[in-house]
Amino acid sequence: MSSTEVSDDATNNASVGKVNMKLEVVAIPVSNVDRSKEFYAGLGWRLDADFDFGAGYRVVQFTPPGSGCSVAFGDGVTTAEPGSAHHLELVVSDIVAAREDLATLGANPSEVFHGSPFNPAARINGPDPQRTSYMSYAIFEDPDGNSWTVQEVTTRLPGRIDSDVTSFSSMDDLASAMRRASTAHGEHEKRHGGEYDENWPDWYAAYMVAEQTGAELPE
Repeated sequence: MSSTEVSDDATNNASVGKVNMKLEVVAIPVSNVDRSKEFYAGLGWRLDADFDFGAGYRVVQFTPPGSGCSVAFGDGVTTAEPGSAHHLELVVSDIVAAREDLATLGANPSEVFHGSPFNPAARINGPDPQRTSYMSYAIFEDPDGNSWTVQEVTTRLPGRIDSDVTSFSSMDDLASAMRRASTAHGEHEKRHGGEYDENWPDWYAAYMVAEQTGAELPE
């Protein structure tokens, strides 16, 4: 989320763990389970489960498109006040397109802004002028007021990726990466006299991998 530098100690400590720990589910507090179920289903999120165990215990789980982490709510799931979950974060490769989708699906998102996602007074209308990763946002709320921050990320910080793995969570993410590579490759050809680059597939691949892993982009 933040581009704040991580200390060497924190980086070194990260290598101590022996067991992979993947964030799987985040619980959010809601006041009306069926209303929340309808809302998240309306966003096109995948319904993973709806287990009613009786005696006031029910668990509903949804997963956003392309996400490795799910959200759960229900009866007896959490004692937190409904609507008290804030700054739940969704990462997208195109903030403008994501905001349009959310609006079409009835999420009533804010306009895209840059600046601070935490301080409303420090928000500036429109996406970051340079479309810098981590700097453009939109916000929406569920019926209880649990708030979701949508953040545009196209190039990962080195500390947030596995340099040995390149993957795309959806066809849309892959297509967006290819469009960015196409634009960059056009500039590459201009810098080399406008000649057709027969090795463009290799250049695209190198660009897309470097962009995702935080390595230096090819010229």
